[in-house]
Amino acid sequence: MSKVTSKLQVTLPKVVAEQLGIRPGDQIDWEIAGEALRVIPVSKRRHEKKALQARLQFFDQATRRQRKRESAIDPALLHTKQTGRGWTREDLYSRGGTG
Repeated sequence: MSKVTSKLQVTLPKVVAEQLGIRPGDQIDWEIAGEALRVIPVSKRRHEKKALQARLQFFDQATRRQRKRESAIDPALLHTKQTGRGWTREDLYSRGGTG
């Protein structure tokens, strides 16, 4: 457990610092998350932004590939509208029985 000093400083427990990879001199961000407080190393936040950019780039690439595939298919095949199930409720009761 940590204690807040009169200067509003907090000592980070060694176990927590080791798990998060925080070393002396590193910068950390504080985020309010409902009733909790999140401690996020600034170096990790930079990695999160890079990861987000990479995911967006992969999404854009996949979208381009999908559009290319769709352009190679006959448009009439892509947007077929089915006009029913091919059977009615009555068919369920009349098939296969002595009805």
